[in-house]
Amino acid sequence: MTGVATPLDAPGRPTPARIQPAAFTGTGTLLRFNLRRDRVRMSLWLLALTLGTLATAAEYKTLYSTPEDRAAAVSSMDSPAALAMTGPRHYLSDYTAGAMLGHQMLGFMAVLVGLMSVLIVTRHTRDEEETGRAELVRSTVVGHHAHLAAALAVAVVANLGLALLLALGLTATDLDGVGPGGALLYGLAHAAIGLVLAGVAAITAQITAHTRGASGLALAVIGAAYVLRASGDVGNDALSWLSPIGWIQRTYVFVDDRWWPLALCLLLAAATASYGFVLSTRRDVGAGLRPARLGRRTASDALTRPFGFALRLHRATLLGFAAGLCLMGLMYGSILGEAAGMVENVEQLQEALKEIGGATVAESFASMVMVVVAVVAAVYVVMAALRPRAEENAGRAEPLLATGLSRNRWLGSHIAVALTGGTALLLLAGLCFGVSGAASAGDGSLVLELTLAAAAYAPALWVTVGVAVLLFGWFPRAGAVAWIVPVYAFLVGYLGPILQFPDWLTNLSPFGHVPRLPAAPMAWTPLLALTAVAAGLIGLGLAGFRRRDLDMK
Repeated sequence: MTGVATPLDAPGRPTPARIQPAAFTGTGTLLRFNLRRDRVRMSLWLLALTLGTLATAAEYKTLYSTPEDRAAAVSSMDSPAALAMTGPRHYLSDYTAGAMLGHQMLGFMAVLVGLMSVLIVTRHTRDEEETGRAELVRSTVVGHHAHLAAALAVAVVANLGLALLLALGLTATDLDGVGPGGALLYGLAHAAIGLVLAGVAAITAQITAHTRGASGLALAVIGAAYVLRASGDVGNDALSWLSPIGWIQRTYVFVDDRWWPLALCLLLAAATASYGFVLSTRRDVGAGLRPARLGRRTASDALTRPFGFALRLHRATLLGFAAGLCLMGLMYGSILGEAAGMVENVEQLQEALKEIGGATVAESFASMVMVVVAVVAAVYVVMAALRPRAEENAGRAEPLLATGLSRNRWLGSHIAVALTGGTALLLLAGLCFGVSGAASAGDGSLVLELTLAAAAYAPALWVTVGVAVLLFGWFPRAGAVAWIVPVYAFLVGYLGPILQFPDWLTNLSPFGHVPRLPAAPMAWTPLLALTAVAAGLIGLGLAGFRRRDLDMK
């Protein structure tokens, strides 16, 4: 699709490669509009990231209150597997509660902050083009680069806001080893990595013509950066210097408080953002730099059927989650044999694992990890179950439903992909966890045990799908409420045993009724009940969709 000519781009004349000041006309207006659109979404991101950090800091203050506790933490973290999951060994030289926060949280938070930044940029650039809104806006007096500049400005506001909240929050915690200067450095480290990945998203948004593709490419960069950081922290330190996540970890916040690595992040952020602007001059509005591949002359038999067509739409997301969950399983499995040593002398963690049950610490630890695996798989099934909403909003559902394809078969195909795809993700993650755990613990029986333990969460995933389908069928504009299910499941399933939540809070989540294999014995009754609930919710959702009109924004 060719861009509409504006007062800034004469008709019939190619867009100049150089960037002119007039190309940014309208950036301020778009920035204010984008901030208004994102006021709720951005507030939730900042609130969740800040409260998560402060809650973790409070736990460190409680769990490691004595020098003996901190010494035990050093011994448990000083192993290749633990360092791969946390950060460089230098933090262990002065392992205060603040150093623990920098060591164990910076790499993990970098992924979340990067995700926030990527979604902000792709939402306000590629998604606007894909839906046709950008072309409409560009037909007015709006510069060629205004959309991208406004999107990056929103990312800057979000990341600096997060930095300020983290700095103020940590300063107020009175945490051992945390001072105002270190707290500010900690917050700005998050902002720095967020800006780098916003710049990466500015580039990927030019490469592909689809929002999901642009986000997927940027998330692949985040994954590669994390893997490089982990590999460097375990072995060759030079690999960590190839990753911006490794750069912010080498600020050694709350240990040495080095500021200069942030300059590397700012330089890379400026370079990637600038290159994004340059690339945007080499394509038309709505198009991507990567040309679309020519399809087959005739569709395959699978694409002529609802399930095969739906699977094709979900393929990229499913493969991305499969790779991520497999990697997660391998990483957690690599430390399974050291689980007992990692929680030794940490009384609250030992109590949490005892509450889960299990003959050994490894079994209890594996049961806790399974909750994380199940929650990540739940994130996928919510995305998959809500995909029909995106198809409906974009107007792609109406032409299909105008044919002989029934509403039940169309929506049912997406539901089937969510159900089977989520179950397959559980099995893959459990298998990877089992293979890696068996190698770490020297127990081959863990392969089958952990695979079955992961599969036990399938009925809870199906209930999650049912909630999303119910909302889509009856209250389509409230579909985002389905995200509460995986978020709440993580809070009560993973943090609940540590923070000692009451049982009734756990029972409100479908994941709270799943037997905690391999630590607990198998119980079929709750799994059958969850399956029945899932079937009922899906049936109600299908009934609602049959009775309502299509809702196209």
